[in-house]
Amino acid sequence: MAASKGALDGLFVLDLSRILAGPTATQMLGDLGATVIKVENPKTGGDDTRGWGPNYARDADGAPTDLSAYFMAANRNKLSVAVDLTTEAGQDTLRQLAARADVVVENYKPDGLVKYGLDHATLLQRHPGLVYCSISGFGQTGPNRAQPGYDLMAQGYGGIMSLTGAPDGAPMKVGVGIADVMCGMYATIGILAALRHRDRTGQGQHIDLSLVDAQMAWLVNEGTNYLTSGQVPERRGNAHPNIVPYDAFECSDGHVLLAVGNDAQFARFCDAVGLAGLSDDPRFDTNQHRIENRAALMERLSPTMKALQRAEVMQRLHAVKVPVGPIHNVAEALGSDQAQARGAVVEVPCDGVAQGQVRLLGNPLKLSATPVTYRHAPPSFGQDTDAVLQMLRQPPAKTD
Repeated sequence: MAASKGALDGLFVLDLSRILAGPTATQMLGDLGATVIKVENPKTGGDDTRGWGPNYARDADGAPTDLSAYFMAANRNKLSVAVDLTTEAGQDTLRQLAARADVVVENYKPDGLVKYGLDHATLLQRHPGLVYCSISGFGQTGPNRAQPGYDLMAQGYGGIMSLTGAPDGAPMKVGVGIADVMCGMYATIGILAALRHRDRTGQGQHIDLSLVDAQMAWLVNEGTNYLTSGQVPERRGNAHPNIVPYDAFECSDGHVLLAVGNDAQFARFCDAVGLAGLSDDPRFDTNQHRIENRAALMERLSPTMKALQRAEVMQRLHAVKVPVGPIHNVAEALGSDQAQARGAVVEVPCDGVAQGQVRLLGNPLKLSATPVTYRHAPPSFGQDTDAVLQMLRQPPAKTD
């Protein structure tokens, strides 16, 4: 039986992005079957993240390659082409690639590509069916449009840092570049929607997406908590603003996570940990009352949980179907039986590195008819330049 083609097989993506947000989007498109041409600057040695160590894939002699762990996180299923867009020859090459592309993704500052004739207005005029996605820090409009876009700045400006961290501590960013990653996910959704429109009408369009816009959009319940009440949300550490108890609890040998989602679960939880009757206390009998009396409830729960071992708590609560779980480190998470069963880690053949392969985080999508594929390892800088330039010398393939 022939292997299934990806859902986006035949789609041609010109990737002018770098760092994380744009590459996250184009890697997703590549995983789904698209051909992704990643353009990298020969003057700088390519995508900035190639130099963001200290962790690198190493060659057979143990020397580091240009495949940093950071770069590999968002650049599989792509072909790397070294092109200097500041030269006339480079601009001509990119125009030829754009002429064959279904999608262009870029994350230059607004108007940064105008002087090269590679901006959305110019390319859409020449190729009306093109889907052109621009990712920037603050968007193509607004008073801050010229400000650079970095994940840390987006988390600060967009409000998520004010909600992250201990109540009596400093504001904290999320431990990974989540503003970049979520912006990349929104970009993917926007691109697929624009392609659907293009396929029905023949009309392409420009997608204007910013890190800050995306980050504000995923403030979700805390954003709407503020819009509804007018009260500015505060940092609660691991606690939940709308559900109690929903937090990390210290046991005698570590911590567990508890997520009591309703009043029936709370009653079962109390019985299981030796606090029978607590759920009948009028201060704690409903979730609303537990929110109002959060501090008093924590004073009752904390000593009880601290006297128990993690395994004991998890065994008791699993038995009565109350959500409870461990706090894994990265090694424990990726090495868990669930991660192994679900393909959370994949091994992709890669020339030029020790063992001939690299280990990467798997794509979480499980598609029954058009599964994701891992066709290309993250590329070395410029490794596909000659092949892609040769392709440009051939006439475009005819489509039905």
